[in-house]
Amino acid sequence: MTSSAVATTRVLVVDDHPLFRFGLCTVLAGEPTVDLVGEAATGAEAIAAAGAFGPDVVVMDVHLPDMTGIDATREIVASRPDTGVLMLTMFNDSESVFAAMRAGARGYLLKGSGQEEIVRAVHAVARGEAIFGPDIASRVLGFFTTPPAAPDVPFPELTSREREVLALLADGASNAAIASRLTLSPKTVRNHVSSIFAKLAVADRAQAIVRARQAGLGSGR
Repeated sequence: MTSSAVATTRVLVVDDHPLFRFGLCTVLAGEPTVDLVGEAATGAEAIAAAGAFGPDVVVMDVHLPDMTGIDATREIVASRPDTGVLMLTMFNDSESVFAAMRAGARGYLLKGSGQEEIVRAVHAVARGEAIFGPDIASRVLGFFTTPPAAPDVPFPELTSREREVLALLADGASNAAIASRLTLSPKTVRNHVSSIFAKLAVADRAQAIVRARQAGLGSGR
């Protein structure tokens, strides 16, 4: 196959650090499968260059002098949905990673990644793939595999039985009705009710019912 038949990926480099930008542009320009179409040092320049040059991929830093690279990404993706954005940055905090993803970035690498890894990521993003450096991938995977937190339990200071009694109080049940419903003795129910009043710091049944219904217990009748 001749070199003229090799498909190239059009790339725009955005970074406010001149030496880093120069080095990255040099690396990408030396790749036969990459067509370096431009470079930018600010978010505004990046947005304008993306519109003017129509890159397949924008390699974007998070930190830019006029706006964040995340904000610039959002504008570029909104106007050019076929353009992929690869974040290449020093920021590895979860907030930056997920903000970039929400803005439409398809990839996230840390500065210090090897040349081959960066070039491979550029082509992957151009193909529409999502690509992350090893540390970032672990963070993203951990986010999606972490079990959801247990739902908050109303009045955690109460025992499960006391919450059952309080829910029935909120429904307007009498002590006798609660005893019958929960198969408890009237004395046991009275003890539970007294304990509930003390733990919730309420003076009477009416206040306990109000607190319970505010917390979503009972049917609200």
